[in-house]
Amino acid sequence: MLNFVGEFLEQTPHHLPRTSKLVALIYNARAEESSNSSLPVGEEPTPASRDPHTARFRNKENGDGRGPFDRPTDLYVEWDTMETVNAVKAALEERHRVVLIEANQSAYQKLLEFRPDFAFNIAEGLYGVSRESQIPAMLEMLQIPYSGSDPLTLAVCLDKSRTKEILSYHGLPTPRFAVFRSAEELEAAPVRYPAMVKPLHEGSSKGIFDSCVVRTREELEQEVRHIVARYSEPALVEDFLPGREFTVAILGNGDAIRVLPIVEIKFDSLPSGVSHIYSYEAKWIWDKREQPLDIFECPAKIGSTLQMEIERICKAAYGVLNCRDWARIDVRLDQHGKPHIIELNPLPGILPKPEDNSCFPKAARAAGIQYNELINTVLDIAMARYARMADYARRSFLQLVETA
Repeated sequence: MLNFVGEFLEQTPHHLPRTSKLVALIYNARAEESSNSSLPVGEEPTPASRDPHTARFRNKENGDGRGPFDRPTDLYVEWDTMETVNAVKAALEERHRVVLIEANQSAYQKLLEFRPDFAFNIAEGLYGVSRESQIPAMLEMLQIPYSGSDPLTLAVCLDKSRTKEILSYHGLPTPRFAVFRSAEELEAAPVRYPAMVKPLHEGSSKGIFDSCVVRTREELEQEVRHIVARYSEPALVEDFLPGREFTVAILGNGDAIRVLPIVEIKFDSLPSGVSHIYSYEAKWIWDKREQPLDIFECPAKIGSTLQMEIERICKAAYGVLNCRDWARIDVRLDQHGKPHIIELNPLPGILPKPEDNSCFPKAARAAGIQYNELINTVLDIAMARYARMADYARRSFLQLVETA
C-alpha cells in the first residue's frame, strides 16, 4: 500500500510555488504578411500566403448586392500573430524561463523533449471540432500542468449549440436557436426574422460577416448554404437580439472568480447601413491599428441593476461550463433590455497593444492591470489551482494510509 501511495504522489503534479519554472508557451501563429495580396478565384490560401487580411476567395452565391462580392478568407483568423506570441513570451520571462512550442504535428515530441514544469496554452488549433482540445489532451497525457480550461470544456464551448443547451438546462438566458446541416432542412423550420446565422464551430468572428443578419428566407438560405459549403460544418441560426452588446472578462476559479470591468461594443461607430454585429469586417477590416474604430467603451456605462445581472449570469455560465483560470463571455440585450449569453471563449484574444482593441486586455487595463501583469496573473491562478489539487490529493491519500 505504501509503495502505491508513493508512486501516486510521485506522479501527482508537484506544488508549484511562485518561483522560476520552465514554462512552455504553446501557440499557433499566422503569417504576419502575405507575399501575395490576393489569390486566384476559388483557390485556397497556402501557408506561404495565409494572411487572413489579404487572401480572398470568391463568394459565388452573392449576386444580389448584399455585402462584398469577395469575402476575406478567414481560415487562420483564430491564430495569433508572432507579435502577440512574443509579447506573451516577454511577459512570462519576467519570472520564468520560457520555451516556445508551436501547436503543430511536432508539438508532442517537443513536449517530451523539453518536459516543461508548466505550460501556458494559447493554441487554437486548426483541424476538427476538437482542435482547441488537442494540446490540453496531450498535456494531460504527459502529466504536464497547464493554464486554462480542460479538453472537455474547450470542445463544448467551441460547439455553440452544445453550449447553449447546457446554458438553457441551467436556466441561463441565451437566444432561441436551431442547427441546420443543409439549406433543405430549412423548409420545415419556423424561423423568426431577423435572424443571426453563424458557423457552429468557430470563434474570433470567423464566418460571421455583415450579411449574416438575415431578414428573408432567401437571405437565410444563402447564408446557410455558404456556411455549409465554405466551412464544411452546420450553421447555427438564432434569434437576432436588437439590444446593446457587451463582453465580459473573467479571471479566477471557485470562490475567487473576479469579473473585470465590462466592455460595451458601440455599433454607432461602424459604417452607416451595416448590421449591428461585431462581424469579421468590424473586427479585422474596418478596425485597423493605424486607424482604430472608437468601438469599445470600458467600463460600460450601465446601471447597477443591469451590471449585477450581467455579472451574475456570466459567473454562473463560467461555473456550469467548468471554465478555468480565465474566459471571455459575450452578452447581448433583447428588446426588453434583458441580457442573454451569446457564447463563451475560454481561450480569449490577448493582443498586446491598446490600439489593437483587444477586449480582455482592455478590461484588464480598466481594472489597473497592465498587459504583462495580466499574463502572469493568469499563470499564477493556474499554478495555484494545481497546487491546491496536489495538496488535496496528498492529504486524501495520506489519510487513506493512516486508516489502512
